[in-house]
Amino acid sequence: MKAKFLLLIAFFLLINCKREQKISSPGWEKISERVQFKDDNVKLDVKSGNFTYSFNKSEVPFSKIILLNASLMGYVSELGAENLVIGIASPEYIYSEKIHNLLKSEKIQNVGNEQKYDVEKIISMKPDAIFTNYIASFDNTYQLLKSNNIQVIFLDEYLEQSPMVKTSYIKLFGKLLGKEKEAEVKFNEIQKNYNDLKSLALKSTVKPNVLANEMYGDVWYLPGGKTFTANYIADANANYILQDNTEEKAVTMSFEEVFSKAKNIQFWVNAGNHLSKKEMLSINPFYGKLEVFNKGKMYGVSGREKLKANDFFESGVVHSDLVLKDYIKIFHPELLPNYQLTYMNELK
Repeated sequence: MKAKFLLLIAFFLLINCKREQKISSPGWEKISERVQFKDDNVKLDVKSGNFTYSFNKSEVPFSKIILLNASLMGYVSELGAENLVIGIASPEYIYSEKIHNLLKSEKIQNVGNEQKYDVEKIISMKPDAIFTNYIASFDNTYQLLKSNNIQVIFLDEYLEQSPMVKTSYIKLFGKLLGKEKEAEVKFNEIQKNYNDLKSLALKSTVKPNVLANEMYGDVWYLPGGKTFTANYIADANANYILQDNTEEKAVTMSFEEVFSKAKNIQFWVNAGNHLSKKEMLSINPFYGKLEVFNKGKMYGVSGREKLKANDFFESGVVHSDLVLKDYIKIFHPELLPNYQLTYMNELK
């Protein structure tokens, strides 16, 4: 399980290198530089990265959908639209208990995994649409589905580096699933919470120094200074070790390079899904040389984890307010004395 988790993190860090053409058109509701939609009461047009979609009003909202990524489930669950899901891939990575109950009752079907999707089964289910991140190696599968009149919608929310922009994808899901009002309410609530928490963090006169992520093999994949992790740390009023970096993707360093920069670090966050320092040392003994390992505080992202499923990558994608709240609790515990961490866990 640990190896699978590490590979997943490494994949998302590395794939952030992918750049898509930015889109901007008048009259469209802009979710981000990558995603927009326009509803002219005759049809609904959607732009997502390099892909465009056009739906007649009779085609939306969708009533039968399939999801191929756990992170996209977070939006559906937040809208209470689980009953619209008829199939999911790799259900072992889904955290939602409601979804697992629907799987047990066979109201939702398992349609395969990231190695191989059950295309014949998907076609026989006749979904209105499939939602997935775009993975180039699955192009043949996507084309086969499209040739059988299956609508495949690519939404790469993991490429977004602003926490609230990730959250705003809920507006598009609301439009496509007939939950527009619910989506607007949820977004406004999360946005208000986020802004209030950001202001609360600024009340602290202490601004601690922070290290993030961990090593995979001989390489430390540090979040670039413009990544969502770096943005969370900045909004929580802390100094990230690469805060002056301008990358929106992972920055690779050797242990020696990180060691030279890691003096006077008080906190180490996003240290995988490990449960203890001892476990981390067993994977990489060099961690014991870091001052923050011996004198600081360390946190992983196993606060809401069940077997292979981790809610940080599901509801945490939508609830940027709760993720920020975790970081503020870590860096400035005096500001949230009664709050217990949601997604993060302290390593001891």
